[in-house]
Amino acid sequence: MTPERLDATFAALADPTRRAILKRLASGEASVTELAEPFAISQPAISKHLKVLERAGLISRGRDAQRRPRRLEARPLAGATQWLEAYRQYWEHSFQRLDAVLDELKALEAAPPTPRKRRTKR
Repeated sequence: MTPERLDATFAALADPTRRAILKRLASGEASVTELAEPFAISQPAISKHLKVLERAGLISRGRDAQRRPRRLEARPLAGATQWLEAYRQYWEHSFQRLDAVLDELKALEAAPPTPRKRRTKR
C-alpha cells in the first residue's frame, strides 16, 4: 500500500460518520438515501462523506437500474490492518516485557524477608 493510499484510508476513517457508513455497508450495499437515514445531516453532507470514502477506495458505486448502491471495498482496510499489525506486535512485546518485570516484583514481595545480621557493640 502506498503512503498516499494509507493516508487517504486513515483520513477517511478519522470521521465517525464515515466509520458508521462503513459499518452499515459491511452488512450489504445501500443507496445514498438508505445511508443518510440514521444521520441528522443533509443528503449533500452524506454525499461528501461518500466521496471521501470513494477517493480512499473504501467504497465503490454500483449500478442497478436507477439506483447507484454503494458497497464496501475491503482491500484498503486490509492494507491499513497490515500497517497497524507491526505496531500491535511492538506493543504486545512491550507488554510481555512489562509483565515479566511485574512478575519479578511480585516474587520479591512474596519472598520471606532475609534476616539481617545484627551488629554487636564492641
